Amino acid sequence: MTAIEHSTLEVAVLANGQALSVPVYRIRGESDGPSVYIQANMHGAEVQGNAVIFQLLEQLKSQHCLGDITLVPLANPIGSNQKSGEFTLGRFDPITGENWNRGYHFNKSLPVEFAADNKHLTNDEIKQNFRQAIIDDLEQNKLNNPYGAKTSQLLCAQLQRMAFDADIVLDLHTGPISSRHLYCPEYAKDRAILFDIAHVLFIPSDFDGAMDEATFCPWWQLQQAYQAQGRDIEVMVEAFTLELGSQEWLSLEAAKEDSNSVLSYLQARGVIDGEAFQPRKMIRYGCMLENYRALYAPQSGLVEYLAPFGDVIEEGGPLVQILHMERYGELDCVTQVNAPQRCIPVLHFASASVNRGTELYKVMTNFFTL
Repeated sequence: MTAIEHSTLEVAVLANGQALSVPVYRIRGESDGPSVYIQANMHGAEVQGNAVIFQLLEQLKSQHCLGDITLVPLANPIGSNQKSGEFTLGRFDPITGENWNRGYHFNKSLPVEFAADNKHLTNDEIKQNFRQAIIDDLEQNKLNNPYGAKTSQLLCAQLQRMAFDADIVLDLHTGPISSRHLYCPEYAKDRAILFDIAHVLFIPSDFDGAMDEATFCPWWQLQQAYQAQGRDIEVMVEAFTLELGSQEWLSLEAAKEDSNSVLSYLQARGVIDGEAFQPRKMIRYGCMLENYRALYAPQSGLVEYLAPFGDVIEEGGPLVQILHMERYGELDCVTQVNAPQRCIPVLHFASASVNRGTELYKVMTNFFTL
């Protein structure tokens, strides 16, 4: 049986001096397979990823692990404890109002400077030396910055420091009310079919603050910097965000399915040995991130969401109807909002009570099959 090491990492300290820590589980690989970092629950209400990590730990105990695997559930103890009544509010830092998943560090000048200064390194030397360079940069600019850093940045930097040791990073999230979907970097399109996820959003090399981008952007932009010199290297590290259903919801049964999905990917990437896990046959749809569109409420009111996730909705097809009780007896007491173009709904707002301008749905447009 595979041994699982358990430790904790302090990631924050409250004003009263109470330390907040996260659990860290590690499996030591038996050979030189790719190393993996998996975290869950960066947003307080997005708890399903913790159940997936539980199922992964249960299954990995009986697997032949070739690479090191680090798993961090409950990654944001501050966000997990931001409660208001029965709801968890932990999407934004309560001090700054910033999204917890936009606090990661990226130095856009580092890949270009490294490539210019290290033209003749071997590929193995590039991987080793550039990894150390991004770790040093993170420690200098965030963890050991003499001016300090914001609460969210410090928490993110400590998680990011663990992730920087890995060849593969998986960040487990959920939507508000959502179907499963995958954020996949464009360079790794062929990997998307290794997950049992029907909706895939392909993202460019631009950094927007998230963990997956903070992981792959340095390596992708390093590849581009070497290409500008006329040298081709692969992107040596890859990362994905897996959106595993809806927030404020937990299912161990569904988590077992998602664990199998992750294991099929890890097996294909040489992290675990054997042939026990294979991706399911399904129709998978993809679209570029620029074609993943938000539809906003044209009026305030009470909303009934009509469009099922995963269905192709033709232009003009119904998405929602909005009830205006203050107008009862008038002709426009109920307003229907239709799809402005052919699309696939992926998620919708969690509340049935909306203001004008509230995001109602997010939909894939200009989609294609994988």
